[in-house]
Amino acid sequence: MPRIAICAPARSITPQDAAAVDALAGEMPGLELVFHPQCFLEHGHFAGTDAQRLEAFLECANDPAFDAVWFARGGYGSNRIAADAVAALAPAARGKAYLGYSDTGYLLAALYRARVGQPVHAPMPGDIRREGGAEAVLRSLRWLAGDRSGTEPVQDDRPRAAFNLTTLAMLCGTPLLPDLSGHVVMVEEVSEHLYAVDRLFFHVTAQLRGIAGLRLGRVGDVPENDVPFGADEEAIARDWCARSGIPWLGRADIGHDVDNKIVAFGLEAPPANH
Repeated sequence: MPRIAICAPARSITPQDAAAVDALAGEMPGLELVFHPQCFLEHGHFAGTDAQRLEAFLECANDPAFDAVWFARGGYGSNRIAADAVAALAPAARGKAYLGYSDTGYLLAALYRARVGQPVHAPMPGDIRREGGAEAVLRSLRWLAGDRSGTEPVQDDRPRAAFNLTTLAMLCGTPLLPDLSGHVVMVEEVSEHLYAVDRLFFHVTAQLRGIAGLRLGRVGDVPENDVPFGADEEAIARDWCARSGIPWLGRADIGHDVDNKIVAFGLEAPPANH
C-alpha cells in the first residue's frame, strides 16, 4: 500500500483541509495519507519556524515507511530550508517521489540538482480550497496511485521541468538551481502585472541558455496596470526567447489553477511503490 507523507515547507493548511483531502483519498483503496502535525502550525506567515518546517520535511523524507512526500501548500518559505534539507537527507529519501508546485519549486529544484528521488510538479492538498479544487487534488492522488492520466500531455524524448516563473527567477544564480541544459522548461505565473512578467522573462532567459526550449503555461489573475502594457504573456515569452536564442515550444497545460497538470522532472520513471 503506498503511504504518502504530507508536510508544509512554506505555509500551513487547516485540519479541515486535511479532512477534505483524506475523504478524497478514501475513494482510492490502497492509498494511505499521513499528515505531519507540522502542517497545522502557524508562526507568522509560515507553517512553523524554519527549524520546525525543516525537521518535519526530514522526518517525512528520511522515513523508509513512506513512498512519497507531498507538500501541503505553497506560499513562501521553502527556499529558507531547501539547502539544509537536501544536505541532511538519508538514503531512504532517494526512493521517493516529491510532489508540489509554486513556492515548493525551490525544494523540487534542490532535490533534482542533488539527484534525490523523483521531483514532480503537481497539485497540492491546499488546492482543495479552490473552486473545483477537488479535481486538482484527485489528479495528484491518482498519480500517486499509479494513474498517469493527469500528466501534462506534450512529451518527447527530452527531459522536462516545470516551475512558477517567479520561483525560477529567484532560483537563478543560487546553489539550488539544477542544470537544466537540454531540458524542456515549462513556466507559469499568477497575480503579476504584465510588466513584471516581462521583467521576469528578461532575467530567466538570460540564465537558461542551453535549455532545449521553453513552454508557457497559464498566466492568471493579471492585475490591471494604469496603462496597457502592449503585449500579452505569450508575446512576452516569444520575444525574450527570440532575443536569447531559446527555442519557443508553445503552450503548456500548467498553472496556478485547478487544471494544473503533472510534470515529473527529467526522464526517469517515478520510484516504484513498496
